[in-house]
Amino acid sequence: MSKAPRYTYEFGKKTDGNASDEMRSLLGGKGANLAEMARIGLPVPPGFTITTAVCTYYYANKKKYPKALNSQIEKAVSNVEKQLSKKLGDKKNPLLFSVRSGARDSMPGMMDTILNLGINDEVVEALASKTGNSKFAWDCYRRFLQMYGGVVMGVEALASEHH
Repeated sequence: MSKAPRYTYEFGKKTDGNASDEMRSLLGGKGANLAEMARIGLPVPPGFTITTAVCTYYYANKKKYPKALNSQIEKAVSNVEKQLSKKLGDKKNPLLFSVRSGARDSMPGMMDTILNLGINDEVVEALASKTGNSKFAWDCYRRFLQMYGGVVMGVEALASEHH
């Protein structure tokens, strides 16, 4: 049985990529730059990049994701949890992710972002308690809902929500 293609590359304490042209094509500009900054020792919060091969596979296979992707994402999330001593969805010490789309070349304002992935009704309370700042926690939740609604669900923002 052949080994599944690699769909995630980590950065942080353990860094898999760099800013070479090959990695830039595979990880996009942001992903390659984060990997390179971590590789040379700059302080970069741990995270991971899902490769452009996933997008290629998705469109070549009737909008289905590769079977190996889920387990690779779960492993990458687990590695970030271990590095930060936080847990995605945890009610006491929650981990939140920023999800950013990217391309090989920079396109400011053209790519989508979702901040605070992992926040929910229970996690927002934990975040408020942990930070001592309820307004901050609820603003994080609002931003997540607004971004998720717009990017994933296609909900258009009201004119009063544009900044």
